[in-house]
Amino acid sequence: MKKWKRLVPLGLVLVAALLNMVSRIWQKFSDFYVDNIFPLWVETYGRITGLFPFSVGEWMLYIGVLLVFFLAAGGVVFLCIRCILPEGIKKRCRNCLKKYAWFCCYVFGIVCVIMTLNCFLLYQVSPIAERYQIGEGSGRNFGVEEVTLLRDYVVEQANALAPVFDRDESGYIICGIDMKEEARAAMRQLSDEFDNLKGYYPRPKGLALSGFYSQQYIMGYYFPFSMEANYNRQMYITNMPVTMCHELSHLKGFILEDEANFIGYLACVSSEEALFRYSAYLSVIGYLDRDFIKAIGEDEEVYRRHPQISWQVAADKKFLTDETWEKVEERAVLPTETVKQATDAFLDTTLTLNGVEDGVVSYSRVVNLLLCYYDGKLW
Repeated sequence: MKKWKRLVPLGLVLVAALLNMVSRIWQKFSDFYVDNIFPLWVETYGRITGLFPFSVGEWMLYIGVLLVFFLAAGGVVFLCIRCILPEGIKKRCRNCLKKYAWFCCYVFGIVCVIMTLNCFLLYQVSPIAERYQIGEGSGRNFGVEEVTLLRDYVVEQANALAPVFDRDESGYIICGIDMKEEARAAMRQLSDEFDNLKGYYPRPKGLALSGFYSQQYIMGYYFPFSMEANYNRQMYITNMPVTMCHELSHLKGFILEDEANFIGYLACVSSEEALFRYSAYLSVIGYLDRDFIKAIGEDEEVYRRHPQISWQVAADKKFLTDETWEKVEERAVLPTETVKQATDAFLDTTLTLNGVEDGVVSYSRVVNLLLCYYDGKLW
């Protein structure tokens, strides 16, 4: 292999590193990128991957794992048997392994660039509250009164919606709407308020190995490699609308989880479909209730004087149904607890490395965004 070709993987890694460095020290660069360049990827590459009925990114991920596995396995086997191989075969095997290793290096370099362009740079963008002057972008500190009013409002809305749905004999919601199309429509509608949400949206795609993602308690996934929004096909129906909108928001540059939660909530709560509005309220009711309990000093008497979450709302706020959990556990290759711990550690590390210091806890910061948004509307 020519020397300059060997430098290509290293060059790709260095380009990715340089872009990451610039984005961390110059926020305006990141803002310009997400506003003017990032949208091109979903408008072009995203339209191509959107033509496939399955998640291209999901299978790219599995293929990547196999590439690494075959490289490692091939190297181990060669080291074990090279002493008994004829010199000619040994040389050919060594050359094949070397070429395969360089191929993997090229793939790694490309992955570094794609992850930087479609993921890492987005973490350095100005906060959504500042960019869109939500609550005047002032970072105001809210007190017990505001948290209480917002929590009570969401609880009342969820309680009112819970009885309106058709249900099967197990009490599970039945819905015949095309949630994928409604999610796209809801996001387009919200684009009048948030300019970055304008443009093309691919249809959200169900994950093929949803059982494995269920073990990780993952509702959806954004694949930077393919510009696709993916959702867990096995989760309970109340999670699907807000998850689809959440993952679609990542395609528009809102990579932070609290911001994606916020966008997903607003898109769904503005929908004419009752299931979408219900999904929105359920997605934040837990965060709000916990913050409310902390705000009142865990005073049970005070808590009981406020609207209570109905038993139906509590029952509908589930990740998977009991029947689905049984199927997941029956087919599981690894224990769910082990998979969950590994996933939490990976997500927490990834978020922390990208400047999200509180890691997975950042998901709950959606409460502050909602307080800013409803400032002047509910109080």
